[in-house]
Amino acid sequence: MGMRLDGIRSWAVWIAGVAAISMIAIAGSPGAAEEKTYRMKITFPTLNDTLHQYAKNYAAVLERESGGRIKPELYPASQLGPIPRQIEAVQFGAAQCAIIPPEFYSGIDERFEVMAAPGLVTSMEHGQRLAADPEVLKLMLGLGANKGLHGAALWMAIPNSLIAKRPVRRLADLKGRKIRIFTSDFQSQALERLGASPVAMTLGDVLPAIHQGTIDGAIAGLTVFTTMKYQDAAKYVTEIGQPAIFIITEISKKWHDSLPPDLQRMIDTHAASEAKAINSFAIDFNNNARKVWTDAGGELIALPAEEQAAMISTIKSVGDDVSKKRPALAAAYGIVAEAAKRTQ
Repeated sequence: MGMRLDGIRSWAVWIAGVAAISMIAIAGSPGAAEEKTYRMKITFPTLNDTLHQYAKNYAAVLERESGGRIKPELYPASQLGPIPRQIEAVQFGAAQCAIIPPEFYSGIDERFEVMAAPGLVTSMEHGQRLAADPEVLKLMLGLGANKGLHGAALWMAIPNSLIAKRPVRRLADLKGRKIRIFTSDFQSQALERLGASPVAMTLGDVLPAIHQGTIDGAIAGLTVFTTMKYQDAAKYVTEIGQPAIFIITEISKKWHDSLPPDLQRMIDTHAASEAKAINSFAIDFNNNARKVWTDAGGELIALPAEEQAAMISTIKSVGDDVSKKRPALAAAYGIVAEAAKRTQ
């Protein structure tokens, strides 16, 4: 009887050992590793606009196509801090994706600001073709690779407009006014040529600054003014149309490098496909914003044709003038300017 029990115990120990080895093998298999989930914080400065819609679309397709292995989280309206802090978070891996105009990265590499040069594009459709140009994509998405950034997509959101507490109906009305701009030498020199005093400022500070009278107006997209209800601070918007507002989707390189190859491909593929898919939404959203603004009590102003032409004539050489003494920037501007002509 004792020998029989010893045999049963030995058999049980053998079975348990095989089971343990099998569990270890399964846990260490590629299939098990692929079941790991990856948190993806997506940060951007605006709310309920084209950037927000892109972020929602991108997040939804990533979670669906990854089978839940990627877990996106959206942080609109600068919830993770002002734009410089959002960029730093992505560089160092505290956030995984930023959806921001490229010129805000100019402190990392001055070439990021070339898309902010005035006079590059003449319409939303032209800007969308420019953003999809292979040479432009190769340039822009490759910037910042040695500074913790992995470029994934480029697209145009909207033309710039000028909001002001006092109406700007002619170019002379800009003289001496303090106008918020993006962080860009192209924008600052353009405004200076028009007689204004440019003030670089992150988006989260603009509305309080207008309320307090720190600035007289701001350059941004009309959709920003409508979704963030700027009409309570300033009701006059002059649709100057320059420069275009492009958006770049940057991924944390540290995080991207940590992903399995299939998820890396998914991140890149869907960032690019959603950039193309958002184009029609961006045009419709911009058109609808005009009615939203006037329905809320705001006024839309168009410069007289001769004044608009004079503005373009005044600022069209800014790109060449700003970049000509900076070889890397000049080369980048040359690529983008040539592509703008090619895609017109």
